[in-house]
Amino acid sequence: MPSEAVQINPFETAKRQVDIVCDLIGINGGIREMLKYPKRELSVNFPVRMDDGSYRVFSGYRVQYNMARGPTKGGIRYHPNVTLDEVRALAAWMTWKCAVVNLPYGGAKGGVICDPKHMSPGELERLTRRYASEIAPLIGPEMDIPAPDVYTDSQTMAWFMDTYSMLKGYSVPGVITGKPISLGGSEGRGEATGRGCAYVIREAAPHAKVKVKGGTVAVQGFGNAGSVVAKILAEEQGAKIVAVSDSRGGVHSPAGLDIPALEAHKAKTGSVVGFAGTKPVTNEELLELEVDILIPAALENQITPKNADRIRAKIVAEAANGPTTPDADQVLYEKGITVLPDVLANAGGVTVSYFEWAQDIQGFFWTLKEVNDRLERVMVSSYAGVQAEAQKRKVHNRTAAYVVAISRVVDAIRRRGVFP
Repeated sequence: MPSEAVQINPFETAKRQVDIVCDLIGINGGIREMLKYPKRELSVNFPVRMDDGSYRVFSGYRVQYNMARGPTKGGIRYHPNVTLDEVRALAAWMTWKCAVVNLPYGGAKGGVICDPKHMSPGELERLTRRYASEIAPLIGPEMDIPAPDVYTDSQTMAWFMDTYSMLKGYSVPGVITGKPISLGGSEGRGEATGRGCAYVIREAAPHAKVKVKGGTVAVQGFGNAGSVVAKILAEEQGAKIVAVSDSRGGVHSPAGLDIPALEAHKAKTGSVVGFAGTKPVTNEELLELEVDILIPAALENQITPKNADRIRAKIVAEAANGPTTPDADQVLYEKGITVLPDVLANAGGVTVSYFEWAQDIQGFFWTLKEVNDRLERVMVSSYAGVQAEAQKRKVHNRTAAYVVAISRVVDAIRRRGVFP
C-alpha cells in the first residue's frame, strides 16, 4: 500500500471533512465542535493466554462518536496498525454513513492492536472474549451494537455475542450484528457491503456516462467487500473485472478475470498473487489503470494528491473506508471523475446490520429476497438524495453526502437540545 496510509492522520481528515461541510451550510459555534469530537471513548489493556501458556497484553479501543440519532453502530477490527485516531475517524465516518442512508443510529468503531494472521483460532477466541468483557459495560442492543470489520468475521461475532450473553445471564442476539444465521444473523449480511456498492455503481453509471455491462473494473482489496462487488458486477451486471489485489500484491488481465476461479485460488493459496493467465500488478499500479470503474476496497488514504492526477477511472466507488483524502477529492472532481464516497458506497453493510438488529429485536426474520429488496431500495433512494444535493450545490458527491448526513445529525442535536 502507498506509504501515505501511515503518514496521514485519518481523524484529522475526518475533522477536515466536517469543517468543509459546516463552512458550506453555515454550521458554527458549539454544534460544529460537537460534530468534531467523539461523545465517549474507551481504551483497554488486557491479558490473553497464548497457546504456549504465556500471557500477552493487548490494547484495544471502543469509540462512540455521536448518539443524537440513536444507539451507536460500528465494526471491530483486528489489525497491527490500529490506532485511537484511526478508530475515532472510523467512528465519525460511521456516524455520517448511518445518517446518509437514514438509519436510526449514531456511529461507533472498535479495534484491537494485534496480528490475527499470526494467531491461532484459540488465541483469537480468547482475545475476542476478553475484549468483549472489557467493553461490555458500554455496549448493548439499546446503546452500542458492534459488527465485523477488518480481520473479524461471523465467528468473531459469535464469540462476542456469547461472552456478552454469559455476562448478562441470558442470550442477547441484538448486542452484535454480522453473526451466523443460527445465532440470529440475517440472510444477506455477508455480501451486503459489496452488494450495496454494486447497486450504487449501477445507479451512478448513467450520470457518469459509463456502461457497466462490458465496462472494465479494477478492485484494490479482494476481501469480503471487494470480492463480492467484483462477483456481482461480473455475474449480475455484465462488467469485466480486469485487475484485483490484496495485501500481498495484485493480478491483471485485460481479457478479464474468472472471479469464482480467482476466489478458489485465493482460498487455496491465501492470496490472489500467482493466479494463472495474469500479469502481476502492485496495489499502487492498480489504482492508476485505465478502467471504467475503480473500487478501492482496502485501507484508508490510498488516493492522495501524490497519485490522484494519475487516476484514469471514470468512477471511483469507495468500498473501503476513507481511501481518498480531501485534497485528492478535489483533484478527481476537477478531472471529471465521479467519486462514490464511502459513506454512501459501502453503507450496504451497516444497512443490513440494521436489518439484522431489527429482526433480532422483533424475533422475526426475513427471507434473502426481502433483505436484498429492502437493501436495494435504501441504496437507490440514498444515491438519489446525494446526487440531487450535488447537482443543487454544484459540489462533488462526498461533500453532498456529508451535507445530507450532517444536516440530519444537526437537526437531531438541535431538536434534542443539550442535557442538563
